[in-house]
Amino acid sequence: MWWLVCGIVVGVVVGAILYLVWRYRQIDFLEPKLSLRPEQYAPTKLQDEQRSCGNNSLHRNRWGVWEARVEGSAEERGAAFGAMAADLLARQEQIFVDQIRSLIPSDRYLHFLYRCTIFFNRRMAGYVPEEYRREIAAMARFCSPKFAEFGSSYVRQLNYHAAHDIGHAMQKYMLVGCSAFAVQGTRSVDGQLLVGRNFDFYFGDAFAREKLLLFVKPERGYAFASVAWPGMWGVVSGMNQRGLTVTLNAAEGKIPTSAALPVSLLAREILQYAATLDEAFAIVERAKIFVSESLLVASAADDRAEVFEKTPGGLARYRSDEDRLCVTNHFQSEAFASDAHNQQNIATSDSLYRHQRLCELIDQASPINEQTAAQILRDRGGLGGVDIGLTNEKAINQSLAHHTVIFRPSELRMWVSTAPWQAGEMICYDLHELFEQAPKEGSWADPARTIAADAIYLEQDYPRIKAYRAAANRLREAIRKRKALAEFDPEQFQQLNPAYYETYELLGDYYHAMGHADLACPMWRAALECEIPKLPQRTALLKKLKRYDKR
Repeated sequence: MWWLVCGIVVGVVVGAILYLVWRYRQIDFLEPKLSLRPEQYAPTKLQDEQRSCGNNSLHRNRWGVWEARVEGSAEERGAAFGAMAADLLARQEQIFVDQIRSLIPSDRYLHFLYRCTIFFNRRMAGYVPEEYRREIAAMARFCSPKFAEFGSSYVRQLNYHAAHDIGHAMQKYMLVGCSAFAVQGTRSVDGQLLVGRNFDFYFGDAFAREKLLLFVKPERGYAFASVAWPGMWGVVSGMNQRGLTVTLNAAEGKIPTSAALPVSLLAREILQYAATLDEAFAIVERAKIFVSESLLVASAADDRAEVFEKTPGGLARYRSDEDRLCVTNHFQSEAFASDAHNQQNIATSDSLYRHQRLCELIDQASPINEQTAAQILRDRGGLGGVDIGLTNEKAINQSLAHHTVIFRPSELRMWVSTAPWQAGEMICYDLHELFEQAPKEGSWADPARTIAADAIYLEQDYPRIKAYRAAANRLREAIRKRKALAEFDPEQFQQLNPAYYETYELLGDYYHAMGHADLACPMWRAALECEIPKLPQRTALLKKLKRYDKR
């Protein structure tokens, strides 16, 4: 009888595998048929960092930020950008793949995960408007064939638009941790709406190096500006010509089982086709996304900001009764007050702490202008201004932001940060000028309105952060290999970041890996005295002490 049972089990397993293989081969990412001829879009290079293609242009400004302006139909926009930025696209994709390989060094496992990702995203294309698929497909014609092992250029570029959402789904691993606010009335220096945000999507320093400001004049809808990276047609931070702004802030929800519309493409649709909060909400209402997200939307026409809190199965519209609206990574509306995922997020993550700190800073600095907004977004302290250590996830400025941006919707002005992180000069762009006039030669930024760099941070903290992170990486490698570091000075490492819990946790883990639990436990106890971002991190330290502390 046993052979019959084994045969049934084997048959079920084989059948399931064959079904999955069949389903995998049936996946269709709905690549549009294009009529474009790449030779029609041959770019003109005025120099290495300045290119043009018809009425479209791309150049790198003196701050190291790329500025691109494209117009026309979806096909024309995508092809023009692809032709001008082919080397940027190849470089960004190489950085992305290299970062993935550093996390997953096994080629076999990497290709397995790639197939899992394709299967996870199998329904995604059906939710992406054809206009955006055509734009991506046209750009993909100019992408490098070097990465063909991971699918066609179109399939890869379309799937990269879901990477942001997958990072949101992995919020527990601190790929994202954004902070944003809007002020007006008594909180704003002139009573006008002012919006600021840190976009803390971190995928390595190299990934953030090729920052791109994309100015789009589409054939249909409103012109808009977006801050992201080469190849990203979705929007994570942006403003349109009607003074409507959108910024994305991750929230915690159920782990998704398949993809729908990437939330960055939802934000893109809002900027392109909405002029008011009601129009924006209608777009959000009918969209199907696969992660939980807070969209901070501000409107010059309505003279206020609201948060659209959306999950795969729910939606709420939240606004503050005060002249300030702060957003971190949890939901604030009554509709989600009893949501188990939201409650857990508030109780166990750093989101509520950052929210309280953001409100505290705004209350202290009001009335706020763009300079004070930059100071708030650069703040490294904890509640009450206490020192919680550099790079702490509870800080507004964690020294990992891809970008910081400040919007004045009524004036159609935006300020964008320059490297490193949000510490460099913040450069101003006037969208009136950019969308209504031919772009001037050189950078399109307005130098007269530049916000100064954070000089104290650059002089004092930046060198320490670089040294601390380099030393911390060496420590992690030594812990992993259980191999002592040559010429390692624990006191010197401690002095690099003496208020940060991780400094002591790493020292404790290092001593333990070297077989010195008696030296490890005091370090772990010291870590517990610091401000620890997340409850699971504190719990892990307590478990180590419970196991090894022999006092």
